[in-house]
Amino acid sequence: MKVAILQPEVPHYREEFFSSLSNQVEKLDVYIYNSPEAAKKQGFDIKENDSVIYIKNKKIGGFLWYSIRNLFGKKYDTLVLMLHIAHLTTWLLLLTKRIHRRKIILWGQGISVKRYLAEEKNPDWKLKMMIKFSDGVWLYTEKEYNQWKEIFPKKKIVALCNTFSGVDKVLSYEPLETKDVLKNKYNIKEPIVFIYCARFESDYRRTDLLIDTIKRLDSDKYAYIIIGEGKNKPDFSRFKNVYDFGAIYDVTKKHELFTMADVYYQPGWVGLSVVEAMAYGKPILTFKRSECVLQCVEYSYLIDNYNSVIVNSVEELEKKVQSMSTGEIVRLGNNARQYVRTKLTMSNMVDNALFLFK
Repeated sequence: MKVAILQPEVPHYREEFFSSLSNQVEKLDVYIYNSPEAAKKQGFDIKENDSVIYIKNKKIGGFLWYSIRNLFGKKYDTLVLMLHIAHLTTWLLLLTKRIHRRKIILWGQGISVKRYLAEEKNPDWKLKMMIKFSDGVWLYTEKEYNQWKEIFPKKKIVALCNTFSGVDKVLSYEPLETKDVLKNKYNIKEPIVFIYCARFESDYRRTDLLIDTIKRLDSDKYAYIIIGEGKNKPDFSRFKNVYDFGAIYDVTKKHELFTMADVYYQPGWVGLSVVEAMAYGKPILTFKRSECVLQCVEYSYLIDNYNSVIVNSVEELEKKVQSMSTGEIVRLGNNARQYVRTKLTMSNMVDNALFLFK
């Protein structure tokens, strides 16, 4: 089987998926329509790779037209295109399948994160049309899979169970030093440590809730490790209990920072970052999805009081955090790690993807 996959770019967290997938098929090429420079400006750690091919394209407003020359010149039998209503070429390829005879798999979230509450009740009719014309669909999570499988019971649809490169290494990681030794190394004195690890690019991270939390909770008891950069990053220098490490790609240092942490805290727009945190055995603290707090599809991995604590307000967060015992934090963290080990390994994601190649 010869496969072509279209993506905006190939960030570091997706490399292992493509590499593992390529070992299972005769040929696999990944085509990207964003330049590496543009991707790096968004905060992605982009690696140069000969198997990643830039595809000529034109963007007009929010619409994308990409060239089909490469897709047809190399005689691929399967095209994995994006489940994106603004990709005009994808519509053309879907509508002309009887002519070009390529199998088309659509890959996407299957729902608008910004309109999630509305679309989980009434799915977008345009997405419905794209799925109808496709040969199959890769969705990120089981929640969206269940929604679309009910609409198209005979359609080949899978939930990839979206995860990240290196998840298995994080699951097997054993600290070389104790938490207390590491806290002394980084001069962190507070007994309870929250960690945040995500880019500050999106307007929906709700950093205002993060700042409000820092102000409300006892600064002598709670510390905050911050990993990440971006245009919307607040100035944390005014808080003595916030330890800002910026963007980190040093795996050893990241291991140490997560080892020191007790709880992963991200108020909104949680995505793959929560999978990484759970793989480290950290429970997730976040806010309930609402019209004011948007969450990505990986939010469905979070089960309140099992692997996470989900709150409705900063006031509720304050009460819950103050009442949490060390034993409860450990229980939630163990459950979080087990959830990843059971459902969110890279081999599981690759096997789910391969199901539609059969």
